[in-house]
Amino acid sequence: MIDVKLQSVLSSLAQPAKELGAQSPGRRAPDARYVKLNTNENPFPLPTMVWRSAISALERQYLYPEDDNIGLREAAADAYGLSKDHVIAGNGSSELLALIYRAFLGPGDSVAMMSPGFSFNRKLALLQRAKLLEVSCSDSPSIPIEQFLLGPAKDAKFILLANPNNPTGTFVSIDDIERLVAQSDRLIVLDEAYVDFAPDNGLRLVHRYPNLLLLRTLSKSYAAAGIRVGFCLGHPEIIGRLRNIQNVFNMNIIGQAVGVSILSHRAAYEENHRHIKNERERVATQLRQFGFGVAPSHTNFLLARVPNGHDGKWWHAALERDGILVAVFADDGLDDCIRISIGTKEQMDSFLTAVAAIRGHEKR
Repeated sequence: MIDVKLQSVLSSLAQPAKELGAQSPGRRAPDARYVKLNTNENPFPLPTMVWRSAISALERQYLYPEDDNIGLREAAADAYGLSKDHVIAGNGSSELLALIYRAFLGPGDSVAMMSPGFSFNRKLALLQRAKLLEVSCSDSPSIPIEQFLLGPAKDAKFILLANPNNPTGTFVSIDDIERLVAQSDRLIVLDEAYVDFAPDNGLRLVHRYPNLLLLRTLSKSYAAAGIRVGFCLGHPEIIGRLRNIQNVFNMNIIGQAVGVSILSHRAAYEENHRHIKNERERVATQLRQFGFGVAPSHTNFLLARVPNGHDGKWWHAALERDGILVAVFADDGLDDCIRISIGTKEQMDSFLTAVAAIRGHEKR
């Protein structure tokens, strides 16, 4: 029986917190027995010079981090060819995405997103008492511009595009994105978390259009997912307002130092990026030979339709029994898919060996 005082406290919760309910206890991070290919991490060590910056920052652990992340914003501005007033830095790009929701959405408002997309957006919309409109993009390498401008999404306060997209891996041309940004008078948020694995990027559009915000992260292509560094680039008036509602000391000194160092040594990651692209193609070829349908990807992961006879959850469980972790999704049209992060050659060999064993067992 629930405690009377607890019931009183729970009844005073804001409506979004009531709808979300309590977070489940969760699971501990998998140990070294597992090959972790389910969250699109980049499993390579930091370059020596970046590692040294982290160690040096630890020697100043008694100090608060730099207010407003000025040094990190200046480093990002130099790297991306902007002024620091065009940049806000965050505790991962997910923090900055949440700030955008807070700044632009109120109860009853709507936001439009290409679907399938980043599921965290559903929670962010709910917290603002806003409606998330999901515009289907399937695996098409184009944007349904008319649906965003004239369809049910025409009144959305902003439009969220991920390019390349997660979980499909699809990349749409920057010309397509520019057409939407140019024709719309609403805010367009372009999430480029995986863009370093793609053939082009939308950075040049930031200079041309005040209604564009561009998100970047160091988690995927710069092997810093656990350090949490992200950026949002856009018009100084919008960026300045986002900075004004950001939490004080939102980043720690290690994230600030590592972020500055990575931005100064991006060339050190070129071999990392080549490896992931090469492994992505090798694994895609092998999976097709095993009977999977693999969509073209411009990210550090593959979305694969599993062979007939089982769904994605079955393959997820079968691979986990063999010590391999992959991702599955509840979205319509993805129940027969698994998503595989691209890691080291040894990790991918372990994954392919497990797939071969499962397929061999199926055919007996």
